[in-house]
Amino acid sequence: MKKGRLLILGASGHGKVVGDCARAAGLWPELVFFDDRWPDLNTCGPWPVSGTGESLMSQARQGDHAFVAIGHAETRLKLLQRMASAGLEIATVIHPSAVVSDGAVLEAGCLVAAGAVVNIGTRLGPGCIVNTGATVDHDCILDAGVHVCPGAHLAGNVRIGRGAWVGIGSAVSQGIRIGQGALVGAGSAVVDGVEDWQTVAGVPARPLNEKKP
Repeated sequence: MKKGRLLILGASGHGKVVGDCARAAGLWPELVFFDDRWPDLNTCGPWPVSGTGESLMSQARQGDHAFVAIGHAETRLKLLQRMASAGLEIATVIHPSAVVSDGAVLEAGCLVAAGAVVNIGTRLGPGCIVNTGATVDHDCILDAGVHVCPGAHLAGNVRIGRGAWVGIGSAVSQGIRIGQGALVGAGSAVVDGVEDWQTVAGVPARPLNEKKP
């Protein structure tokens, strides 16, 4: 068990999942949430919300770890950078039922949720989410802030750009490149590359929008 508390910024439904994964991991003696809706919002599941995001900075003690449980990728990454610049140690949270290869690299601020798999040779950039039951096969490279949603599956050698979203229940074929800020719709089968800022959906997945940041 780590000596310090886990300070979690974001008390939404995603925050509850982070808290549950952290509790199951058993690495922190106490979980404390922070959210800008405090004091109107004072609990997140069974855990207290103790203040705003600014309060997290001021209440952090030596040995504490911090985690950003906010779904929007760029917001999550900006807050992670701000916390790290303030000298806070950023946690990575892995549910004990997840399978993460010793040959995978997870950078700070990642979440690997219950039942997920991250295989050998894969690298997750800062603030990535591999959500419930998702799988990331060998030698995948996920840039900062990528979210692989529940039940989504990446075959080997997939490359995904910063802040992209791979929707629930979707599948990505081996060797595919998905660009920065791209969005893959729920249940899609991605068999061709996806460009930056593009939204695709369907079986097989096809573009739904003009590309724009």
